[in-house]
Amino acid sequence: MFFGVLCLSACRKDVNPETPIKDSSLTGTSVDVSAISGKTGKLFVLNEGQMGSNSASLDFLRLDDGLYVTGAFKKMNPDVGAGLGDVGNDIAVKGNEAWIVVNNSGLVEVISATNERESAAITIPSPRFIAFDDTYAYVTSYAGAYINYDGNWNVTDSSNPKGKVYRIAIQNREVKGSVEVGYQPEGIAVYGGKLYVANSGGFSSSLAPDYAYDKTVSVIDAATFKVTKTLTLTDNLQRVYSDGNGNIYVTSFGIYGKVPSSIWRINAGDGDKVSKIADNVSVSAISGDTVYWIGSEDGTWKGNTCRNGVKGSFSINLDGVNPYGLAVLDKDVIFVSDAGDYVNPGTVNMFVGGSKKWSVTAGICPGHFAIY
Repeated sequence: MFFGVLCLSACRKDVNPETPIKDSSLTGTSVDVSAISGKTGKLFVLNEGQMGSNSASLDFLRLDDGLYVTGAFKKMNPDVGAGLGDVGNDIAVKGNEAWIVVNNSGLVEVISATNERESAAITIPSPRFIAFDDTYAYVTSYAGAYINYDGNWNVTDSSNPKGKVYRIAIQNREVKGSVEVGYQPEGIAVYGGKLYVANSGGFSSSLAPDYAYDKTVSVIDAATFKVTKTLTLTDNLQRVYSDGNGNIYVTSFGIYGKVPSSIWRINAGDGDKVSKIADNVSVSAISGDTVYWIGSEDGTWKGNTCRNGVKGSFSINLDGVNPYGLAVLDKDVIFVSDAGDYVNPGTVNMFVGGSKKWSVTAGICPGHFAIY
């Protein structure tokens, strides 16, 4: 565990991630993974939990034997009394570690991907999403922005600073500074020595005099760690993906009843030229060089893809599943989470060839996936 680094390391008991405590002893629910036979590793499922209830949790599906384990972080870290924390917002795998962004707790948890043992808990104010290059983990942050409402949803108190991106040295977990971006940054992706950051303005849309969402993507030069360009897309930007070939994809929640949700392409090889791909994006994910999304069009859920700027589709019959999160193992094996009533445990559902294979109970609000 790392303590006292720029006053940005959380106080957690020192744990060696290589402690020989095996998660193979954990029990769970057995599901059919014959469609993905021959693959090893895990599909991690980050359950957001309910804000203020400290109920974020981590599940995993073992891809070789089909064991689905709930609450793995708590089970493998009984000495961490607070558990995973309050509102799990993102998870990503780097090497043999999984980095978990816990928003309301202000933490980035680092765990062993092999046994879910905690190795670090790094404090970042209101962190949202994470991306990596070879040296740093980059974390978007609301930087302390908040809004309080009364019973009629009138703003009674607020602070709305611009957001930031923090960088954390992967090797020693030290926080190595921050750079200011737009209002309430969400997704982030790394490509070609640049960081692409989606600014949502989710809080600024509630505040006078503008009552406006942010519409921008901040482009940061990783070497200098400075914003070098600002691109304008549309309202309430959310997720960002890089296909590794110069295509950056950005999704937007839009404005309910006014501006539809959508997905956009930034062509890094053409001077960061911006173009719109499609409307109606509810959940999205990237697999290899292809971005996938599910959206409701004319009351019907449809699967869509985009590869190198060319739009396509995939078949899926959600069979009553209301999509909250998406993971794509390959073009025929897709996982969709359903948050249910957002209070009780949701479900993770596996689809093979467009049809639902099985459903398993997850934690509260299962919304984020990572493959190890």
